Amino acid sequence: MLIVEDDRDFAQWLLRAAHDFRFKAVATPRGQNVLSLVREFAPVAITLDISLPDVDGWKVIDRLKNDLDTRHVPVFIISGTEAKPWNALKHGAVALLTKPINADAVAGIFERARSLTETVAKKLLVIEDDAAQRNSIRELIGNQSANQIDAANAAAAIEALRKEQFDCVVLDLILPDRSGFDLIEEIRRQYQSLPIIVYTGKDLSPEEEARLNRIAQTVIVKDVRSPERLFDQTALWLHREVAKLPPDKQQILRRLHDSAEILAGKKVLIVDDDVRNIFAMTSLLERYRMNVLSAETGPAALELLGKNTDVDAVLMDIMLPEMDGYEAMRAIRRMFGFEALPIIALTAKAMKGDREKCIDAGASDYIAKPVDTERLLTLLRAWLHR
Repeated sequence: MLIVEDDRDFAQWLLRAAHDFRFKAVATPRGQNVLSLVREFAPVAITLDISLPDVDGWKVIDRLKNDLDTRHVPVFIISGTEAKPWNALKHGAVALLTKPINADAVAGIFERARSLTETVAKKLLVIEDDAAQRNSIRELIGNQSANQIDAANAAAAIEALRKEQFDCVVLDLILPDRSGFDLIEEIRRQYQSLPIIVYTGKDLSPEEEARLNRIAQTVIVKDVRSPERLFDQTALWLHREVAKLPPDKQQILRRLHDSAEILAGKKVLIVDDDVRNIFAMTSLLERYRMNVLSAETGPAALELLGKNTDVDAVLMDIMLPEMDGYEAMRAIRRMFGFEALPIIALTAKAMKGDREKCIDAGASDYIAKPVDTERLLTLLRAWLHR
């Protein structure tokens, strides 16, 4: 077990608990050490404090989950501040615990870690009424490290969830007996930490997409490239070690995570009133052969989009003069042809409720400033691959 915790007394308590549960354990107070320690000791799980002295814990988990060599390691986030379980899930964590935590909660971490370690085949629930689609997913997932259970409707899904513990759910929105949206809401109420991947052929409205962004981990609209992304997301949530997958499956993941291949040739619009930010992001994105446009105000951004209908993504600062980022995103969503354009909102401070406000205004996703470049590239890869 790797324990990332800067509170010495709490770290000592976790170390003793690890030994009580017959784990070996290593502790570090610094986030910068995590990747090297994971590679050196190959832990079966990680506990991660969010408030670290050298680097934000959210950035640490992003780095872990964006590295194909480390992303299979389960991460349990421990936070001294109030945080949302769904936000931890969005970052790839198994669970979120808020300090102070008691002995039962700590025991739960080690029991879950042991279960994940000893279970060879993780369980995937596929909720899909089309038998051909279920079989296609089974063939795609493959291998002995994933056990797929099928449910042809919402009622069968609820019954399966009552009987067994699942590591991940793949769900179609169009079901014969119930709305997929309502089913997700019910699953989320009862199983807060259960990852849900929406895999659907339904043409989503901006309102539906915003709703799904709040309650599901990933939304994949079925197209010619979507099976690869579905495999990537299920591999992440089933904690499948890339090195142990068949060579053809490894190749799918390495191709998907090659930023140069996905980003090359794509056109992105940066909207920011600080030219230094524009310069820094332009320099980064041009290294990946992206074509970059920029605007310093909302009206200028709208004018540029009117002239460049082939823009693939927008990076939208929220604190803008004349027209703030919320207004600009609403205006973009009203423009013909831009209803589904990926828009990533950039805010100066991660304030409570920021993400909900951004999604309500039309953002596809959200990242706080100062921008973590690895996180930004990950978001661009994910949205442009869609």
